[in-house]
Amino acid sequence: MNKEKNTYGELEDLNLKALIALSRCAQNVHKREYKTIKEGGLTVTQFAVLEILYHKGDLRVCEIIDKILSTGGNMTVVIDNLVKENLVKRCIDPKDRRVNLISITEEGRNLISEIFPKHLQNINEIFRVLTSEEKKNLISLLKKLSGV
Repeated sequence: MNKEKNTYGELEDLNLKALIALSRCAQNVHKREYKTIKEGGLTVTQFAVLEILYHKGDLRVCEIIDKILSTGGNMTVVIDNLVKENLVKRCIDPKDRRVNLISITEEGRNLISEIFPKHLQNINEIFRVLTSEEKKNLISLLKKLSGV
């Protein structure tokens, strides 16, 4: 049985293949990246919040959302759960008493300092198939594609 292949033109077919390859790659990389996060008992968003607070210090919720490239939809729930687990705490911003700052607790700091090195090792393993030059080219191409 001979199946006819749909074609939309050389350029369109190439663009579709590029999009599919990029999507599959991103999905696969994320799946592998999330492994150490889940093994640490966190969701990806919980990890992102703890990681940004660990590296940047106390932040407003809107700053967290902006820095981890997340939408605000579930951020309150994520932070509430981290507060319940004593991994972060809310405190009043001394510069603006109407605003809460989110601060990592000692328990949160201990957890992220345990998970983060494993996370880095996992990322190193994922990207080890590329040379330094290939990584630089990939970053450049992805920025170009993103319009950055």
